[in-house]
Amino acid sequence: MKKENASIQERLNMLLMVCLIPLTVMILYLVIMMQRFSARYDKVVENITKANAYNIDFKEEMDYQMYIIVANSERAEELIDIDGPEKLISEARQVFNGLYNSASEEFAEQRLQRILRSLDILEDRVQEIETDARVSGNYEKNMESLDLNIRVLTELIQEQIQEYIYYETTHLETIREGIRSDVDEAVRMSSVIFVLILFGAYFISRKIMQRITEPIAELCEVTAKAAGGDFNVRASERSEGEIAVLNDSFNQMVEKIGNLVEDIRIEQRNLRATELKLLQAQINPHFLYNTLDTIIWLAEAGKKEEVVIMVTTLSDFFRTTLSKGRDFISVKEEEAHIRSYLQIQQFRYQDILEYSIDIPEELYDYPILKLTLQPLVENALYHGIKNKRGLGHIRVSGWLDEKENTLKFTVEDDGRGMTEEELLKVTKELECEENSKSTDPSGFGLQNVAQRMRLNYGPEYGITIKSTYGEGTKMTVTIPAVKK
Repeated sequence: MKKENASIQERLNMLLMVCLIPLTVMILYLVIMMQRFSARYDKVVENITKANAYNIDFKEEMDYQMYIIVANSERAEELIDIDGPEKLISEARQVFNGLYNSASEEFAEQRLQRILRSLDILEDRVQEIETDARVSGNYEKNMESLDLNIRVLTELIQEQIQEYIYYETTHLETIREGIRSDVDEAVRMSSVIFVLILFGAYFISRKIMQRITEPIAELCEVTAKAAGGDFNVRASERSEGEIAVLNDSFNQMVEKIGNLVEDIRIEQRNLRATELKLLQAQINPHFLYNTLDTIIWLAEAGKKEEVVIMVTTLSDFFRTTLSKGRDFISVKEEEAHIRSYLQIQQFRYQDILEYSIDIPEELYDYPILKLTLQPLVENALYHGIKNKRGLGHIRVSGWLDEKENTLKFTVEDDGRGMTEEELLKVTKELECEENSKSTDPSGFGLQNVAQRMRLNYGPEYGITIKSTYGEGTKMTVTIPAVKK
């Protein structure tokens, strides 16, 4: 197994090397070539730029300054820098000396030498004219010398600079042609290398794939069966190397998934049984006993109509509670259920209880989880109204939130309310995923409702509570607005 694993790894490494090494060499070659030609190209452009700066400006500036010195010898210092011509020549000599020292072509060196010699001659002529300009009566001679020496020399220097620029420009075109030729050669080499890499990678990868495609195909087949729900399938144990590891892991995973599925089935059956028990627990025996006692009391008092109403209401209450084993009923049925409950309780607590139900008819056809609102109403009665002195009011409301596409129901009372500590405790119990031990039977009922809502609707739906001690409590239920 280790041998086969190493063999596959070596083949993969070989494939990687076959691809990377030639590509790396090719890329390095192209980069070095482009850098070399780019440096040459940039150098020529720089030389042309430096020389071009003296192509016109040097002659015009030199001729102007020398004319001022000759024509206005006495006021020359006021008009220009008297040392300006020597500075111009010195700066030009420095630039062209730099070009000469960096020149690699003989033709360029020759032209730069001519320019430097012309600058030396020009410097001598400038000094002669500046000396003669200080002598009075030599104006005509100096003007003639300006024309024959200075202007002729500056024109000559200009022509020499233009020749140098022309040569460098021609050389630039030669470099460009060389770059084009080398690029074409690089493209041809790259094409050949790419084809070789392609064929090499194809043959090597084909040999590697032949060793692993068959076991992978078999693994895909058994995986498809497992995805279809058959957790008794097993991958082949004859594979070697990494595929053997995958097959072993797959077999272990399928076995664990099968066990988990079976555990979930058992848990669901237990959960369903527990849920039914919890639903039945919502039918408080004391509520039934007290209701029957009330009926007996009304019968003994000869109040036949009240007895009929109580029996009918109690029958409707239990009919909705059982609802033929259905988990979901309509909002209309849920409203009838809580109305029956409140009617029964109002017979017992008529001095302290009044209620109102405001659920629009357009909500009647929406489905709702059975026994969602009744435990909230019961909680409001026993923990809110009964602990308050005087008459209390329970209000049940419902509406459609089109923006969120949800149904919202509120059960609000003006009873005792809860302290911050009590509210925090109840909120934590509602958020708990498991049934916690609670001495509060109504609280247990609320927790049951919250868990059933999370189970059937999802974690984003449930119950929220707001309460102020001495003012009352408001519970809000949020469920998805989806019609059957």
